[in-house]
Amino acid sequence: MPMPLAEINKGLDKLNLVKGGIGRGTNGNAIVVEGITKNFRIPKEKKLTVFEHLAGLVGRGTSSYDEFMALQDVSFAVKHGETFGVIGPNGCGKSTLLKVLAGVLYPDSGRVEINGKIAPFLELGVGFQPELSARDNIYLYGAIMGLTHKEVDQRYDEIMEFSELQRFENMKLRNFSSGMYVRLAFATAIQTNPDVMLVDEVLSVGDESFQKKCSDKIDEIRKAGKTILLVSHSLATVRSLCSRCMLMNRGQVVALGETEGVLAEYERMRGAGT
Repeated sequence: MPMPLAEINKGLDKLNLVKGGIGRGTNGNAIVVEGITKNFRIPKEKKLTVFEHLAGLVGRGTSSYDEFMALQDVSFAVKHGETFGVIGPNGCGKSTLLKVLAGVLYPDSGRVEINGKIAPFLELGVGFQPELSARDNIYLYGAIMGLTHKEVDQRYDEIMEFSELQRFENMKLRNFSSGMYVRLAFATAIQTNPDVMLVDEVLSVGDESFQKKCSDKIDEIRKAGKTILLVSHSLATVRSLCSRCMLMNRGQVVALGETEGVLAEYERMRGAGT
């Protein structure tokens, strides 16, 4: 399960990322990534006891793990106020990259710099408690996302109005549908007013009308000059929101540049079955 914002902030500190102070980035960049590499070890067989783990370390003399390179020497930069897209097939490293930027995962090598207050929209609703009411969860989730109780007080009516859940504010979350759940989470999360947003498929939440509402809100935030890094499988969304994007495959950057050119390269890659 992804970490709450307090743990993410600890991760950012450990990565020595710059938080706050717009304009301090190199050449006006909000995000700078240089040579990021992330490797995972995948067990070859299931081990249930301590003895089995020890036996795997000694005796056969061979590794009991496979190596999976999720990110390989990834480098790019995103300017302040830019909406930047990241696309690619499943398993290409998009979500791993976002988790590294958010401080949830640490890279094995490379450097990450983020200039400004960051809000990672990696999984909506992390920290919600099903036995609490919608109202109580707004305050809880707001705290996880870095808002004070007073700030939530000031924005509560706007959160409820955006989520369209005023009738259900005193209902326990365990009685919510999945659509109601993500409505409440998104409506609360967008109140954090970040400088840099990391967005992982958040525009696919809820029903069609709410997706349109989310898309319009993201567009409003974009036009306000905020920096957005958007991971999406929707090429239409990337085309409409992003002036530049990056194509990844097998943990590597395949193409980086103007959106139309990168999308054309992705279509060629899919057509070739690579």
